Amino acid sequence: MLLDQLLEFIGNHWYLFLALAVIVGLLTHNIIVGGKGSVEPLGATEMINHQDAIVVDVRPAADYAKGHIINAINIPMNGFKNQIGTLVKHKTKPIIVNCRSGAQSSIACQQLRKEGFEQVFNLRGGIMGWEAASLPLTRKKR
Repeated sequence: MLLDQLLEFIGNHWYLFLALAVIVGLLTHNIIVGGKGSVEPLGATEMINHQDAIVVDVRPAADYAKGHIINAINIPMNGFKNQIGTLVKHKTKPIIVNCRSGAQSSIACQQLRKEGFEQVFNLRGGIMGWEAASLPLTRKKR
């Protein structure tokens, strides 16, 4: 009886179950693929302090000037692809890429991986996540 009711409900509301399937699929993809190659702010500080990781900030220069992670290199996304060559000398080191929230920096991470950089990490949450973890920013230019 319960199974019959469930099947009838699914038949009457198939679009809800289709939406549910899409959402579950996207969440699963995000868990499996999205977490790979990213690092939490506290993990990033560990990498910076103990593995000599390089921080690349892909925000516009004006946002970078308002506050950035200490010793971060600013390569804005609008010219990122053309300036990847400036990072070649750091190819053997871990590279942590950040933006405001983590979305733009994930694109930059993909581009770096395509260029052969192996140790590339997206800062989860970006600068907003960094600040939420009460970690310091600086305004000094590198």
